[in-house]
Amino acid sequence: MAFDGLFTKAMTSELQQLLTGRISKVHQPNQLELLLHVRAQGKNHKLLISIHPSYSRIHLTNTANVNPSEPPMFCMLLRKHIEGGVITAVEQHGSDRLIILRIRARNEIGDEIERELHVEMMGRHSNIILVDAERDMILDSLKHLPPSVNSYRTILPGQDYKFPPSQDKQDPFAADADFSGLTDKEIVSRFAGFSPLTAKELNYRLEQDPDSAAAFLQEFTAEKPKGFYVEQQGKSYFSATQLTHLEQDNMQFDNLSELLDRIYYAKAERDRVKQQAGDLERWLQNEIAKLKLKLKKLQKEQDQAQKRDQLQLNGELIMANLHTIKKGMKQAEVVNYYNEETVTITLDPRKTPIENSQKYYSRYQKAKTAVVKTHEQIEKTEEDIRYFELLMQQVQQAGLSDIEEIREELAEQGYMKAQKSKKKKKPQKPNVEHYVSSTGIPISVGKNNKQNDYVTFKVASKSDTWLHTKDIPGSHVIIHSPDPDEDTVLEAASIAAYFSKARESASVPVDYTDVRQVKKPSGAKPGFVIYFEQKTVYVTPDEDLVLKLKK
Repeated sequence: MAFDGLFTKAMTSELQQLLTGRISKVHQPNQLELLLHVRAQGKNHKLLISIHPSYSRIHLTNTANVNPSEPPMFCMLLRKHIEGGVITAVEQHGSDRLIILRIRARNEIGDEIERELHVEMMGRHSNIILVDAERDMILDSLKHLPPSVNSYRTILPGQDYKFPPSQDKQDPFAADADFSGLTDKEIVSRFAGFSPLTAKELNYRLEQDPDSAAAFLQEFTAEKPKGFYVEQQGKSYFSATQLTHLEQDNMQFDNLSELLDRIYYAKAERDRVKQQAGDLERWLQNEIAKLKLKLKKLQKEQDQAQKRDQLQLNGELIMANLHTIKKGMKQAEVVNYYNEETVTITLDPRKTPIENSQKYYSRYQKAKTAVVKTHEQIEKTEEDIRYFELLMQQVQQAGLSDIEEIREELAEQGYMKAQKSKKKKKPQKPNVEHYVSSTGIPISVGKNNKQNDYVTFKVASKSDTWLHTKDIPGSHVIIHSPDPDEDTVLEAASIAAYFSKARESASVPVDYTDVRQVKKPSGAKPGFVIYFEQKTVYVTPDEDLVLKLKK
């Protein structure tokens, strides 16, 4: 990754389209992110600002965010100071990873005020700070830093704002900047804005053409910069310039915001879900482990109970040899008339031969009943394991809203206690995801059991097309068309494979059939169905395709 000073410069250029834009809404989806809705130059924009320690960034986004029912205090403060305000400037501070949004707004009595939103993207030191531009005073920040934590910069309401300490590096855009003969490390240590990745790319180009430095730097000052992304040996790299020193081909994006949405959204979403669902994932893991242990014990009991046939035979052989067996004997050797082999039978010397025979018959009947009951328990335990493994797969691929529905489902099924809430929630419809195929046909996807039941039996028409990975836990996918074209079927199948346990596999089998052929057995758990007259296609999950088709 490389959200360095040079990338920040390119992003500053891209965000110039927000100039004269009015901030219509301010949201804080979670403790690390802000979302500003801006109407600028006849278009609606969503500006995402994150101070995540690993994913700190600022860019325009097209992705949907779930906002809390009650906005946090910092969000309320921003609404008071900048909502309705106009963005007058978007500037980078030197070559640092710091972007300043200058905003002209009005206070409660209508007087004009000047505010600045300082976005510091510096890894674990990232922060968002609201500054009174006239007094150069901090009004508040997303993270507070008292003097005991940072003696150089105190970030608290009412304190004077001070920029992060300067690193005293040379300006790479200065006319006298000379990179010749420098190693990657020397470029990073001498010139502002360079990360090791960007320095390595510059040196690689200088080896090809000693005069290419100026052209290289100009790519970061382009009015409409493009984004480049490379995955190599399990690592991700991005920049506002093509990364020619890497072996893999660059994936190109029309702008930097599309690039960052592609790279960060799924990762940041997954990180947020882990924070919210860590306890749920651990609970499911524990339940699956307990059920598997129970299954082993039941299978052992069943193996023992299946020896019942020997008990029945012992009873028969005692009755057949009453003339040779006497009370007081501890064992008897008799001939098994089924195979002519001699069998030794243990006897209770206190009982008569008939009583010993009846004892074996009684034990046989108990074992026979135990086999039936144990078999039923094994089936129930195996069903529970499949159910919890399905939920585990759904949790691992869930969004924030999906997690809440999974918790509700477990409470409704009696596995967990329902979470208490001060406010009574109105019943809400499950929030299914929507996609559009390349030929314009709408597609709906359920990402948990509640959504699966809803999308299949409430949203879909009987003539629509239903898809699901074959014998693999996954999502219900609906193509809203009775006769979809081949491309749409393959795209919907790719979505089904992506939202399944086989996400990382190749050539995944996906069944599809008419919705009318999908039935829910009486008493079945949420999300469980049976289906008929299906056809099967084989696809390889493609994340880029899924993101491209998302509505």
